[in-house]
Amino acid sequence: MRIGPESPLVLCSASPRRRELIASLEIPFVVVPIDVDETQREGEAPSVYLERIVTAKLTAALGARASRVSRTRRLGGVLVADTIVVAPDSTILGKPGNAADARGMIARLDGTTHEVRTRFALASGQPGAGAIFAQTIATRVAFRRLTPSEIDGYVACGEGKDKAGAYAVQGRAAAFVEGIEGSYTNVVGLPLCEVVVAMRGLGWLA
Repeated sequence: MRIGPESPLVLCSASPRRRELIASLEIPFVVVPIDVDETQREGEAPSVYLERIVTAKLTAALGARASRVSRTRRLGGVLVADTIVVAPDSTILGKPGNAADARGMIARLDGTTHEVRTRFALASGQPGAGAIFAQTIATRVAFRRLTPSEIDGYVACGEGKDKAGAYAVQGRAAAFVEGIEGSYTNVVGLPLCEVVVAMRGLGWLA
């Protein structure tokens, strides 16, 4: 199977960041957003949570919505992913519910090093099939010390309101980052290098 105009990659994600990253590869793809319950279970470790959510996304992706695409176009493969921010105390920071949530999240990252983890899975696109490749990539991100006015100003700009950890590394929050150890695009929402290597390994890309 090779990704091409008649068999595009199916990106099962509503994230505009992932869409932009895949678009940068200049390969044919279609977007099929999916929706799963991403509520963390009590006492659930970050790695267990991430694997469970990606498995749920893949199950949904290979169901009715992906099947609707396959009626008119042969699927060239399915990609699902989920990204979490893991605070220094190993708790997951999801998307903030309000400004107070966002302020609290940024304050927890202030002057510390945290991890951003993305797990992605690839499948053939056949309903009922499972993942043929899955991988979790972790990137360490160090924030410098921030002033209260910097935190307040960032929260007020609204950039991080729909993002895990309440910040966007590709936006104004870039000024908070002292260093990154690992994949930058992983922090944006998809470890592009690893995804391309995996797709080439499966023969999806030339």
